[in-house]
Amino acid sequence: MNIKDILNKCDHTLLAVTATWDEIRALIDDGIKYSTASVCIPPCFVREAKQYAQDKLAICTVIGFPNGYNSTEVKVFEAADAVSNGADEIDMVINIGDLKAKNYQKIQDEIVAVKGACDGKLLKVIIETCLLTDEEKIKMCEIVTAAKAEYIKTSTGFSKAGATREDVIIFSQHVGKDVKIKAAGGISSIKDAEDFVSLGADRLGTSRIVKIVKEEGLL
Repeated sequence: MNIKDILNKCDHTLLAVTATWDEIRALIDDGIKYSTASVCIPPCFVREAKQYAQDKLAICTVIGFPNGYNSTEVKVFEAADAVSNGADEIDMVINIGDLKAKNYQKIQDEIVAVKGACDGKLLKVIIETCLLTDEEKIKMCEIVTAAKAEYIKTSTGFSKAGATREDVIIFSQHVGKDVKIKAAGGISSIKDAEDFVSLGADRLGTSRIVKIVKEEGLL
């Protein structure tokens, strides 16, 4: 698989709580240079990042992150605020407790509400697969499809584990035809990236691929 094709699918990510503007700016510079799909950054940097990147790179940010147990009203406000600041893409975390309690309609309604606040921008729904049973993963494929979000996403990268090949296979078998897949968390090699893409992932949330390309002089 061509390394440029992989980079084009990467949401070049920096979500560390210690992140500084200088680090975010460097992330954007690399995202532009290597033509990544976006940079995924904390909400507090979105306005400055959009002003800096202008239209050279999509700006992605996170909502209800990383635990997902904010109220729906807070998530809706966060999404609307991010979009007003210039975010092009929104990655939201579901309420995992609601999923465990089988409050399926509540989860769907929340996704629909956040999607409305996105004002036409891409919405990716993080379900934190490492905390779920296969049955729950399949149910979330159905819910995300019904809610008409653009993507289902495996992980925040802040829980017990990240994306697995098995999870992407489950997604590819159970999401609707209009829902794309984002694998995130623990993607630490070119081989990982190739595997996830070949299994059906359209986006990769990772901080490592650009670093590998730079370190190994692959472009």
